[in-house]
Amino acid sequence: MTEKSQTPDTPVARNEAKGWLHNPELPIAMSPLFQWPPSPSAALGWLARSWLQLSSVVIIFTFALIGAWLLPSAETMKTLSPGWVLQIWARHILFLTLVAGGLHFWFITMQGQGEAFKFDPRKQATKNRQFLFNNQVHENVFFSLVSGAGLLAGFEVFYHWIAANGWVPTFTLSFDQPGWLVWFAVALVVIPIWSSLHFYWVHRFLHWPPLYRVAHGLHHKNINVGPWSGVSMHPVEHVLYYSTLLIHLVIPSHPILVVFHACLQNLSPPFSHSGFEQLVVRDKQRMRAGDFFHQLHHRYFECNYGTVDMPWDRWFGSFDNGTAESRTRQQARMIALKRHRQGD
Repeated sequence: MTEKSQTPDTPVARNEAKGWLHNPELPIAMSPLFQWPPSPSAALGWLARSWLQLSSVVIIFTFALIGAWLLPSAETMKTLSPGWVLQIWARHILFLTLVAGGLHFWFITMQGQGEAFKFDPRKQATKNRQFLFNNQVHENVFFSLVSGAGLLAGFEVFYHWIAANGWVPTFTLSFDQPGWLVWFAVALVVIPIWSSLHFYWVHRFLHWPPLYRVAHGLHHKNINVGPWSGVSMHPVEHVLYYSTLLIHLVIPSHPILVVFHACLQNLSPPFSHSGFEQLVVRDKQRMRAGDFFHQLHHRYFECNYGTVDMPWDRWFGSFDNGTAESRTRQQARMIALKRHRQGD
């Protein structure tokens, strides 16, 4: 397979994204939803690529519909009991295993597309004492399924319990109440935006040195990321990361929206951390997979704290768009920040 971005003589490969096996199209594009002046056509095109073709969002929403269908009745969830609590935990374990495990099997175990569209040339770490079980993937799986799926289940169980008891605002979907149908559609678009906003500020907080040493450093051992790296976090970070779901305590929500939000938090990171820009099957690009925006964060640490869905990094000066010029600016920013912390 050949790809234009990997041709050695192209300016991008030679000058812009040095040290990468695959050179994506640069500079990295941010979501046009918040650009100024507004561009409705670009914004609608961005949303269409997310919702009207095969994408990680469509796959996650499909899992959310299945998860909502599997929910116990509201009457059952009025009372906390091990049966339905463990059922929700098992569902998160199963969904994450299917997504992260499936991506890992295709990209890494089976090497289904070789190195096509692979960002980092290195392999996942084995026989490395800095990882639990001396193995990067084994550690990632452990923290993802035990701490990650467990604490996410805790947040979701808490919501369903108080919602079933009528202690938070909820609504039902009915053609007799078209306003709620509109709100449901709007919420599907807003939830990823809210998730990105929440993630940016939580992530900046996690890079505060004391908290980084206690919690976030565990996730950042994954310099060369893989699908299982996505939600491999310290339990403290899991609590902060999944706290995005608390928004449903104050806005009217439907079980599908809550399950979608939970699935988005747990299943989108395996895609963004997959290490491959595109999923290729039978020499055809099927869908976008990895995220070079976040790949840069794992290599350089102090840039790209958010996602491409929100412009926070651009507004606060931490946006690295992948070009050599941008990397130089970020290096200068970090030198200035280090001097500030040292009181120079």
